[in-house]
Amino acid sequence: MELVLVGLPGSGKSAVGRRLARSRHADFVDVDALVEAAAGATVAEIFTREGENGFRDRERAAIEALGPADRGHRLSRVIATGGGAVLDPGNRWLLYRGRRVAWLDAPSRVLAGRLAHSPVPRPLLDGRDTVRALDELRAARERYYAPATRVEAIGRAEEIVPRLEPLLRGGSPTGTRMLDARTAVGRIVLGADIATAALIELLDEMDARRTAPVSEPAAWRLHGARLVDAVRAARPSISLEPLLLPRGERAKSFRTVERATRELARRHHERGDPLISIGGGALTDTAGFVAAIYARGVPLVHVPTTLLGQLDAAIGGKTAIDLPEGKNLVGAFHQPRAMVLDVALLATLPARERRAALGEAVKMAALGDERLFRLLEHSGAAIAAGDPDALASGALTEVVERCAMAKLDVVSADEREAGRRVTLNLGHSIGHALEAACDYRGLLHGEAVALGLRGAVAVGRALQVTPPARGERIVALLDALSLGRRAPAVSAAAVRERLAADKKVAGGRLRWVLPTADGVTVRTDVPDDAVEAGIAAALGGRRQKGGRTR
Repeated sequence: MELVLVGLPGSGKSAVGRRLARSRHADFVDVDALVEAAAGATVAEIFTREGENGFRDRERAAIEALGPADRGHRLSRVIATGGGAVLDPGNRWLLYRGRRVAWLDAPSRVLAGRLAHSPVPRPLLDGRDTVRALDELRAARERYYAPATRVEAIGRAEEIVPRLEPLLRGGSPTGTRMLDARTAVGRIVLGADIATAALIELLDEMDARRTAPVSEPAAWRLHGARLVDAVRAARPSISLEPLLLPRGERAKSFRTVERATRELARRHHERGDPLISIGGGALTDTAGFVAAIYARGVPLVHVPTTLLGQLDAAIGGKTAIDLPEGKNLVGAFHQPRAMVLDVALLATLPARERRAALGEAVKMAALGDERLFRLLEHSGAAIAAGDPDALASGALTEVVERCAMAKLDVVSADEREAGRRVTLNLGHSIGHALEAACDYRGLLHGEAVALGLRGAVAVGRALQVTPPARGERIVALLDALSLGRRAPAVSAAAVRERLAADKKVAGGRLRWVLPTADGVTVRTDVPDDAVEAGIAAALGGRRQKGGRTR
């Protein structure tokens, strides 16, 4: 068994870790010391010479060198991390997986008092009011510390060590919780093999006595029944009566919503009784809409079981059903209480659905996340192929986290799409039009988004807002992931007709989200010839390159 200590500067990770390791005859590792030894320089000198980015690169290398966790029952190693090591999703995966994790925490004024007497330089705190700087670091990092067991770090090291003893019972953990963020638009819990424990915790928090797990036949067979049985076993006092909807886009209809709400009424489902959606993006869309309108709104927890659901569809509180005239034209904003993103549930995902979901990930990268762009260029093909190393390395979890948290940040600032949130529709104007033109059959949403991205690049090139190099990079990534290479057999006229019904139309003009050199811009002055170029590029599939059809 191994124990990782995380926390803010001054929380005592090194002193406590060293004392605990000595008392248990275990090895002690200080990650900062490993970095200094490899660089031949102190942390402060590395910051001065290479900047924070240079230090973080060295820190990641030191964490990778730790190797896999020892999962035995005896404490064999105590690892003290630098306060900011957990900012990197890859670091967290490597540190938290298979290890017990303790968050040493104390009020900022206590930490500041310790730091005032510490001989160790703290580059991120230099020249600042220490208490205020620590408060800011706490606000930024709490979501990354929160998956750990919180341990009070007030007092001397010898007083803190006994508080860690309960963590050392029971062996290594079975699940890996990577992130626990309480945001203005819902709590998000991310990790692997965490769904059951997270659901029990959330139902306890809501003091639920009854809930309706909402799923569809395939997701219920693969995951829902098992999760519900586990919750029943742990909390027999909670009534869980499942409600099954049709699979895929067939669920997104008035007929399905009427049947679901009438069934809830028959059961006398009350306003305080939560719904738990267990399934893919179409299921979470419909379940969310049912939760929004039944009894004028009931609590909702999403447990998305598809990659698309985890990195996009279940995030952000948009709920909707389709009309023949367009996708998602009837809906409501209804934020879930929580979203449980368990990447272990993705193991059963069909290859086509896994690959298609990366269309949304490429969109998020094109919005301006350079780290995500490079990650998809390096590991996207492995994720699409279901390579076990994509999970073992943490690449899959990092893609989900970066996409989900970037979307949550946008939604928190613009919940009802009055401004910045519209940028999340990059690739969706033509993509949604293609889905509607296909009558929502035969084309997965992520595949439609990939085609729409090719179209958006073409429109951006025509308006000269998308530099050639940027357009070519986006298209090259889509090609490498085998996304958007084949368009459905629909006409340009059919796509054009559906574009007119796009819900982003304002004042009779469609708001186009178009790639720029390092992000996107929103334009309403797109001439017809540019629109035609975009439609042609989308329908041309791989024949389109860098935004131009040939």
